[in-house]
Amino acid sequence: MPQLSNRLQRLAPSATLAMSQKSSEMKAKGIDVINMSVGEPDFNTPDHIKEAAKQAVDQNYSRYSPVPGYADLRKAIADKLKRENQLDYLPSEILVSNGAKQSVCNTMMALVNPGDEVIIPAPYWVSYPQMALLAGGNPVFVEANFSQNFKMTAKQLEQAITPKTRLLVLCSPSNPTGSVYNKEELKAIADVVLKHDDLYVLADEIYEHINYVGRHESIAQFPGMKERTIVVNGVSKAYAMTGWRIGYIAAPEWIVKGCNKLQGQYTSGPCSVSQKAAECAYVASQECVEQMRQAFERRRDLIVDLAKQIPGLEVNVPEGAFYLFPKCSAFYGRKVSGGNADGTVVNNSTDLAMYLLEEAHVATVGGDAFGDPDCFRMSYATSEDNIKEAMRRIAEALAKLK
Repeated sequence: MPQLSNRLQRLAPSATLAMSQKSSEMKAKGIDVINMSVGEPDFNTPDHIKEAAKQAVDQNYSRYSPVPGYADLRKAIADKLKRENQLDYLPSEILVSNGAKQSVCNTMMALVNPGDEVIIPAPYWVSYPQMALLAGGNPVFVEANFSQNFKMTAKQLEQAITPKTRLLVLCSPSNPTGSVYNKEELKAIADVVLKHDDLYVLADEIYEHINYVGRHESIAQFPGMKERTIVVNGVSKAYAMTGWRIGYIAAPEWIVKGCNKLQGQYTSGPCSVSQKAAECAYVASQECVEQMRQAFERRRDLIVDLAKQIPGLEVNVPEGAFYLFPKCSAFYGRKVSGGNADGTVVNNSTDLAMYLLEEAHVATVGGDAFGDPDCFRMSYATSEDNIKEAMRRIAEALAKLK
């Protein structure tokens, strides 16, 4: 019987992509589904960035690019890190990849050996543990639940470290919770990391600019941490460029060289035209970034207010990104009363998300996929009208659970 490799047998499919696909299939049948499952800005890429891409086409940027990315783009990224984060990197310490997702996976594959442990605070982005497994590592989850605003403490980290620990994955602002680690919290975590040789931090900062509490803080800023940190970022969220597929790492040169070696064997350099567009994004005015951030903040305020009005949901206030991760466990064990799903029992967050899709025609993602079975995720990267209608439908559907 045909069989896939053992490494693929270890992997689970992406729950977010699966829910998004199911909602798309329902839309294709003519059903009015509001998709709040996928983390993608609904804005168009700003015009000046699109113009840069058009110029790149006219200037015949149509050939293979260098594996680590064009030198001009890597310099633009280094300048951005200095200007916005006060971090000094050489272009040789930067590697551009086909999206920040590849940047994360490159790092895992370059640093993690079979049997190594990768500490992942939960809730987490669905792909972190799968990438650790792909590298042969063992994900170690640290529970950071609703009561602590979904943030791991330094004490929890210390307790989770063993002689096998190789990597800590830290996402701030967070997907799926929107929580943001402040400078003091990051300093405490950095102090723990520095006590352990050969322990590195993968700092996923892709939501850096979607921040509602002030200046973004990077764990790489503290003395001794730049040598221990792999900063991951990209253009997808801040510049509404998800489909352009440009991400990067900024890291010690020996790590960058390792990732470059890996990338050279299985994708080579990212799209040439996308790189020129990304270069423009970094060197041009950042006014568009702030305009989108303000829009996301208005949406955050709206969805938090509406969610707090729904009996049974517990809601925190996200400090960044564009996700709400309300606690919904009060509904577990309840039955649907009325409608097409009459009698159906909601046992967990995956059941709840499926019920909301089928009954309310709103696509969300159960918290089971993110390592927190008490919650579910909604993306508010959609219009205010969609948010209002989605929350109306959700409130109506949840009221049927008795």
